[in-house]
Amino acid sequence: MSVMPSSSVAAGLLRIGQSVLFGALLVIGVARGVGDRGWPVALAGGAVAALFVAGLLTHRRLGPKGRAVWVVALLGATVALMRVSPDFVWLAFPVWMWVAQVVSLPLALTLTAASVAMAIAVLNQHGQSSSAAVLGPIIGALVAVGLARGALRLEQEGKEHQRLLARVLEAQAEADALSDELVRAQQEAAVNAERTRLAHDIHDTLAQGFSSILLLTRAAARETDPGRAQELLAQIRAAAAENLTESRRVVYALAPDDLTTGGLAAPLTRVTTELATQLNADVTIDLDPNLPRLHTATEVAILRAAQGALANVRRHAGATHVRVTLARADDQVRLDVVDDGVGFDPSAIAAEPTLAGGYGLRALKERLAVIGGGLAIESEPGQGTAISVTVPFVPAAGGTP
Repeated sequence: MSVMPSSSVAAGLLRIGQSVLFGALLVIGVARGVGDRGWPVALAGGAVAALFVAGLLTHRRLGPKGRAVWVVALLGATVALMRVSPDFVWLAFPVWMWVAQVVSLPLALTLTAASVAMAIAVLNQHGQSSSAAVLGPIIGALVAVGLARGALRLEQEGKEHQRLLARVLEAQAEADALSDELVRAQQEAAVNAERTRLAHDIHDTLAQGFSSILLLTRAAARETDPGRAQELLAQIRAAAAENLTESRRVVYALAPDDLTTGGLAAPLTRVTTELATQLNADVTIDLDPNLPRLHTATEVAILRAAQGALANVRRHAGATHVRVTLARADDQVRLDVVDDGVGFDPSAIAAEPTLAGGYGLRALKERLAVIGGGLAIESEPGQGTAISVTVPFVPAAGGTP
């Protein structure tokens, strides 16, 4: 990037140098010519100076064609001065540079060659017929054209670099805008993921707890035995208290207390015992005694899967026997919930949640997919249901692999 401003500065300094050189050579030529040929030289030099200054003052407004006309006119005036006095021969040097910068290269070479020939003729006419009088103008013209074309190329490269820099800066601005958009998208995705997590937690905990309370309330309303009614009321109070605690855990995104302190055994035993009490069914649980503590996210997913599956059994199955099995299978942990209830057609599961509660199995699949787990369902109407949950085996930090 540092090349771009330096090339522009170099081109500007070269133009200033040309102007200073032309002015200095013009003053020297006039001073020498006045001594030899009198005031006509001064008048001619003044006319050329006026043309030169006028071009400098209007340089930016002339445009490419106007500048070309100006330098060609300046070259013609310089040639005319040469004919007046040979002291003006070297005044052509900066003019040759302007010509090579402003007009096309073929035209510049043609004009330069013609003016070089005139300079050599003037020098010969005034008795300077040595080889230096021939080689000097030729070499001077070549150097002038070479410097001018090199400066022009340098300036063009500087403009190209500036254009490329502008494109890079524009691309960077677009990249920054895309980065900001990506950050916003990630933030929105995080918000949506958190909403989904909360929806799953509410379904797996609060909704199921309220459903349990509703079932117990209906049972208590139909119960005629005062003792049994008091027992059901005690279960309602316990379920309400547990739901209140669970709602606080959902808000703070915490795992159940019995899960964080002792692993899956206690909470799975609790939910199966509650199901057995609520349904008056035979519910058995088989836990692998060698299964180590798992990563918290894995244990929470397994517990929520068990709660969701048992909630479906309580709500829909009408089962009399339920078996819950948890065991390790190679690099996975498998949870099976099998009941002998009414069964259903798995292909008829609603794709979207409904106000009636159709979130369960779809929400469970989504929760398991987040941690690389899966859900398999085997069921037929009248044949009971088997739900199998698999999650990657991820032991807790410091646990036994």
